[in-house]
Amino acid sequence: MPPHGPPRAAVAVPPQREAGIPGSCRTAASFRYDSVSMSASTDSTTLPRRRDFMRPVRYVVRTPLLALHIALSLPLAVLSLNPWFAKIPIGRRRFDHVMISWWSGTMVRLFGFRIRRFGTPLPGAVMYVANHISWLDIELMHSQRAISFVAKSEIARWPLVGWLATRAGTIYHQRGNTHSMNSVMERVVERLRGGRPVGIFPEGGTGRGDEVRVFHARVFQAALDAEVPVQPVALRYGRDGRQDPAVPFARGEHFAGNFFRLLGNPSMDAEVHFLEPVQSTPDARRRMAEESRARIMAALGQVDTKKRRGVEE
Repeated sequence: MPPHGPPRAAVAVPPQREAGIPGSCRTAASFRYDSVSMSASTDSTTLPRRRDFMRPVRYVVRTPLLALHIALSLPLAVLSLNPWFAKIPIGRRRFDHVMISWWSGTMVRLFGFRIRRFGTPLPGAVMYVANHISWLDIELMHSQRAISFVAKSEIARWPLVGWLATRAGTIYHQRGNTHSMNSVMERVVERLRGGRPVGIFPEGGTGRGDEVRVFHARVFQAALDAEVPVQPVALRYGRDGRQDPAVPFARGEHFAGNFFRLLGNPSMDAEVHFLEPVQSTPDARRRMAEESRARIMAALGQVDTKKRRGVEE
């Protein structure tokens, strides 16, 4: 029997707009570290809606441990920055480098993460390039080796984390300022030539973790100028080899909100994969960027099904 009333017209659903870096950011002059323009890169991040009855228990357990860690480690951190103590050898490492790794590893674990390392970080001067998911990325990589990172200038104003990042030798970049980026690249080359490792996130901002976004080839020029190797690093937070969508910044979420939300999240793995280095050859920064991105995606089991261009100058 036919249905009553006039037939219903089909409703066309407009296609979803692909999340990623806005087109205005994809130029050499406007490369920027906009990890806090997180709403732009994580609009489609959906937090779990099922009520988590264990969250209050985790806060009760982790909060005092985190406070204790801060209270006990801050004097040690200040001590390690003193030139008289910083270079004291502890095994094959300096005292300040040991302190940075210890502080960062403990910090990550207090948030309920189990650190799992695959591969080995190259020694000496090297430029590490990694995918960017969370503010925890720097702490996770620091837990394996003391590294000078390039980060947005806003991080310097974050409570505690900013202070420690500055003391650890972070190179700050003012977003949207071409002159600032030129100055940053000069400092990166200087650090590399001085024998120190540097970490860079070529995506220019945090993402959702379900894909590796466009890499900016310009930052690879620093490795060519300093004549040091480039080692790709793949990062992931989750379980059973899958990224947990509750870790990246949610829409409109800022550092403090994400910090306390992660503190109550269920335990999961924090994976850091140190991959085979990419060969540095003159005038090959685009190839180096493409190869680095491809190796990170392969390590994370991702396939670029959209066949889009993965590198911007």
